[in-house]
Amino acid sequence: MYYGTKLDEAMARAGIYKSEVLRARDKLLALGRYPSIDAIREELGNTGSKGTIHRYLKEIEEEEGGTAGTKVAASEAIQDLVDRLAARLHEEADGRMLDAAAKAAEQVQQRDAAAALLKDENTLLRAQLERDQLALAAERTAHEQATASLRAQALEAAQLSQQVADLQDRLTAEERHHKSLEEKHQHAREALDHFRRAAKEQRESEHRQYEQQTQYLQAEMRKVTEALAVKQHEVKTASQNNIELLSELKATRANLHRQEDFVRSLTPLPEKLLAAERISEDLVRQISGHHGELQQREAANSLLRAQVSDLGKRNLELERELAGAKSSLLAQKQIVEAILQRFSGANSPDTGSDSK
Repeated sequence: MYYGTKLDEAMARAGIYKSEVLRARDKLLALGRYPSIDAIREELGNTGSKGTIHRYLKEIEEEEGGTAGTKVAASEAIQDLVDRLAARLHEEADGRMLDAAAKAAEQVQQRDAAAALLKDENTLLRAQLERDQLALAAERTAHEQATASLRAQALEAAQLSQQVADLQDRLTAEERHHKSLEEKHQHAREALDHFRRAAKEQRESEHRQYEQQTQYLQAEMRKVTEALAVKQHEVKTASQNNIELLSELKATRANLHRQEDFVRSLTPLPEKLLAAERISEDLVRQISGHHGELQQREAANSLLRAQVSDLGKRNLELERELAGAKSSLLAQKQIVEAILQRFSGANSPDTGSDSK
């Protein structure tokens, strides 16, 4: 702070002129004051160096020819000498101070530059330190991630090794299973051949049985049809006989009515009465005989109808049996075909693998 103040004063004194010193001196003399260096400097507003003021005063005295010296008292001359000596000392001291201040200012500038450089280096070092810390943190994070990844990879490698071992075990089991399947396939083919032969024989036997049953049923149906036709003819004949008997019965009843009317119209003679009674009894017997014959024919007709109904039921049963036999044979054929298709389907991939 002291060197800076001296430097500022030295810079301010550079603008003092000799005319200003002359005006200040004259003003002090007009006021009755001694124009000492300090008084002149004070009058100048504390500007200018004392050495410069002393030099200007000396020049002014030389220009005035020393006329002022005769007016100055001895004490003032002594005081002036002292002032001059003091001014000289001050001037020398100011010179030294200026040199020291310049050196100090230069040192301060150097120190400030060094401090600024150190500050910049410190800022750079702090920034570098922060970057290094961030890089270290990132490196630690990367290291932790790499460690975790390495552990995960190790775990995955262990799992993959276990999976490989499991797959090898499964492959061995699959090979054993494949061999077992080949053996089972061989047995299945042998069983299929045997089943095909047995099924063929069974189909042939069932076909023969079916044909025999069909022929038997057809023969039975022909017999039933023929018997039915016969019974229908008998029923038709019995119906016609019944119609004829009914016609005769009606005619007999009409004749009886005529005879009764005739009897009632006859005279009540005993002979005629007896004859009429005999005729009436004969007619009654004839009517009874015709009536009994009619009942017998109706009973025979009922029996024939029952037989026809039984034959119809038997025919229906035979038809149902024939339909059942056909459906059973068809179902057996479908079962055999399904079994053959199943075995042939199971056999086709194995056959392809054998061909490969």
